[in-house]
Amino acid sequence: MTSMILNGERRAVRAAAETPLLYVLREEFGLNAAKFGCGLGQCGACTVVIDGEAVFSCITPVMLAENRQVTTLEGLGTAEAPGPLQRAFIDAQAAQCGYCIPGMMMRAHALLARDPDASDAAIRAELEPHLCRCGTHMRILRAIRLAADAMRPRSTAEAGR
Repeated sequence: MTSMILNGERRAVRAAAETPLLYVLREEFGLNAAKFGCGLGQCGACTVVIDGEAVFSCITPVMLAENRQVTTLEGLGTAEAPGPLQRAFIDAQAAQCGYCIPGMMMRAHALLARDPDASDAAIRAELEPHLCRCGTHMRILRAIRLAADAMRPRSTAEAGR
């Protein structure tokens, strides 16, 4: 039995310790945002965040999630109430086919949590492990910058404007 805090809720699953976290997320918990792409940790489609760090869930054994905070795209918001990063990707029309986008969003989430003022160079470097053929890279960068702006605490004076 493996227990983790999944999207803010304590969850337990009975799975072999070496089972990829991706399989558990999709098959046991019904969380389908993280995708199976390569199964080798080379494309980024399966990226989730564990304790603030972006990881490839296709090569991460579920036992490594024991008693840790695991966040998937579903934990950032809902279709009815998208979180700031999700809203920014919608507003910037950053998704085309959408297969790689959840992984990119999770890596961006981890980056912005540790560096809310990340430069374009830092954003590009962070997204480097992700493979995407759609050609919306400039919109993805714009969406991450929009999200950073939306997530940045505003001063009291700014909030009253």
